[in-house]
Amino acid sequence: MIKGQQSWIFQNRPMIVATGVSGGPFEANGNLADDFDILHEDLWMGMDSYEKAQRVLLEEAITTALEKASMEKEQIEFLFAGDLINQITPSSFAARTMQIPYFGLFGACSTSMEGLALASFVVNYKGAHNVLTGASSHNAATEKQFRYPTEYGGQKPPTAQWTVTGAGVGLVTENVPGKQHPVTTSATIGKVIDMGLSDPFNMGGAMAPAAADTIMAHFRDLEIEPSHYDLIITGDLGRIGHETAFELINKSGLKLEREQFQDCGLLIYKDDQPVQSGASGAGCSATVLYGHLLNQMKKGVYERILVVATGALLSPLSFQQKESIPCIAHAVSIEMNGVGG
Repeated sequence: MIKGQQSWIFQNRPMIVATGVSGGPFEANGNLADDFDILHEDLWMGMDSYEKAQRVLLEEAITTALEKASMEKEQIEFLFAGDLINQITPSSFAARTMQIPYFGLFGACSTSMEGLALASFVVNYKGAHNVLTGASSHNAATEKQFRYPTEYGGQKPPTAQWTVTGAGVGLVTENVPGKQHPVTTSATIGKVIDMGLSDPFNMGGAMAPAAADTIMAHFRDLEIEPSHYDLIITGDLGRIGHETAFELINKSGLKLEREQFQDCGLLIYKDDQPVQSGASGAGCSATVLYGHLLNQMKKGVYERILVVATGALLSPLSFQQKESIPCIAHAVSIEMNGVGG
C-alpha cells in the first residue's frame, strides 16, 4: 500500500530467494571478492567488445540465480534490468538470450533499487510469482561512453570514481512462512534533484542531495527513526558524496551514526586500489547488495537494512549541451524473514 507521499509498504513481504553476482578482474582483487559467484580474469570475457562482455556478466548472474533456486527460466514471469550503455543494450540483449518477459529500466546507478522496488511491488500484489531483477556495468564500456576510453590514459581528478565491472541479480518470489530468506518490506521512490552541478568527474557530489532527499522522505513517510535499521547504505556516492549526504541528513534533524551509514562504493575495493573517490556504476550497488550485504544478513550480522541506490541522469548529449546533472535515489528496506515489527 502507499504510505505517505513516496513510499510503498510490502505487506506480503516478498522474498529474495536467490542471487547471482558476476565481476571482472579488478573486483577479483577487491575487498568483496569472496561474495562474487563468478569472477573473470580479463575485461573482454571472450567477447570482441566491452559492451558484449557486459551482456555476458548479466547473463551469467541470471543463470547463477536460477541455478541456486533450482528453477528454469520458464518459471520466471518477468525480468527487470538496466544499465548505463546507450539504450540499455546489454540488458536488452541479455533479455533476448534469456527469453524472459522483460521490462528495461534506466535509472543510471539507481537502477538496482528501482528494479527491486518494482519487482517487490509486482510480487506483493500478486502480479507475478517469480521475478528476476538486476543491474550491470562495465568499467571500459562506461568510461568510453561518458568520459574517455580507458586506452586514452586520461588523468582523473580525486573526485572521480571507478566504474564497477559486474552484474548483480536477485530472484524475488512470494513469501513462504518459515523460510530464512531476506524479504523486502518497503520502498521509497525518489524525486529528481538537480543542484546545478555539471562536473562528470564528481558524480558523488551531484548525487548526494538526491540520496539525502530520499532518505529523509523514507523516514517521514514510514514514521520511523534511523535506529530502526542496523545499516543505511547508499549506492555509489564515494567519499565526497557520502560525507555530503551525511551532513545534509543530520542537518535536517535526523540523527545518523557514522558507523550505521555506509556506501557500497566505499566497500567494494581495497584502499590500495587506484579508485580515487570510490566505486560507481549500475553494477556497484547491485553486486554489493546481492553479494556481500545479503550474505551478511544470512550470517546474522544485520537484521534490517535500508539500501539507497543513487543515479546521475545525464547523458553524453546532455553534457555536450552544457546541461547540469539531474540525480535520483531509490530506497528499499530489507530484513530477514521472521524479524517483523
